[in-house]
Amino acid sequence: MNIKSRIDRIPGGMMILPLFLGACLNTFAPNTGKFFGSFTNGLITGTLPILSVWFFCIGASISLKATPLVLRKSGVLVSVKILTAATMGIVASWFIPHEGVSSGFFTGLSVLAIIAAMNDTNGGMYMALMQQYGTKEESGAFCLMCLESGPFMTMATLGLAGLAAFPWQTMVGALLPFLIGFALGNLDQEFRKFFGQAVPVMVPFFAFALGNNLNFAVILNTGLLGIVLGLSVIAITGFTLVVADLLLAKGNGTAGIGAASTAGAAVTVPPIIASIEPSFAPSAPAATALVATSVVVTSLLTPILTAWWARRFGVLSPRYLAAQKAAQENTEAQALPAQPAPAE
Repeated sequence: MNIKSRIDRIPGGMMILPLFLGACLNTFAPNTGKFFGSFTNGLITGTLPILSVWFFCIGASISLKATPLVLRKSGVLVSVKILTAATMGIVASWFIPHEGVSSGFFTGLSVLAIIAAMNDTNGGMYMALMQQYGTKEESGAFCLMCLESGPFMTMATLGLAGLAAFPWQTMVGALLPFLIGFALGNLDQEFRKFFGQAVPVMVPFFAFALGNNLNFAVILNTGLLGIVLGLSVIAITGFTLVVADLLLAKGNGTAGIGAASTAGAAVTVPPIIASIEPSFAPSAPAATALVATSVVVTSLLTPILTAWWARRFGVLSPRYLAAQKAAQENTEAQALPAQPAPAE
């Protein structure tokens, strides 16, 4: 029936579709988990256990053997993305109450939604775009972007912005499954291969559980605002990332555009943060819906903008192609044997 191939045609389909189905179940049959109990209830409500396994497997899939150039490129992109999210969070906190906006067009918008949407890059999409429009080193920057997955970086960003304070045990606890998986994956390559295979498999399961925390009323109320948030992620983080790529990473800006997106994993962040810090609980449902919309918007637009940028300024631009051709001709000329001087 080719169901999976059709789902894969949807941007972030393996995340968005199960999330939608979970929201359907929670909207029209909210007590399903309690009614059946047992494993069915665990599947519906087990967001944190499923995510902890997923973070472990992501850690195991990352190799420590990254070149200094790759680390510089990924370090610049990750740090600038986090600093941009923190700055926007601080600015937003001057105008938005802690529990979020409760009336008007911006109903549901919160500092938590803004930081969660801007903080995490869609690493898989970034790597795919760089393999097509970037360099090998730019594609390898994916290695540090995986650190953005999950709540740890958002917790760090909220702390950096002075918007929340988390106990060190909570910070370490959010990162520990990732670190244990990272250690095992680098101690044994077989472990990395074994656990790495589970990363995409876990996505629809935690997405379905997350959807069971949403209600269609919330999604409908935040739909247009979510589109605005997604466009803001591309515009704001795209600008700062392109500048950083040009000036700090010595690239052509393509990697900066490719990283201007919201990761599917960012949808998991608001409910997890709310479970750790109850003061964020009122804003978490709307923030989850907003971030989910931002994931779809950036998944659609970021590849288009990256392709345009690559053709205008990157590896597909006439200037770059001409320089590559000249360099190749120069190399071939140097490789030719020297011709003897004519006899007089």
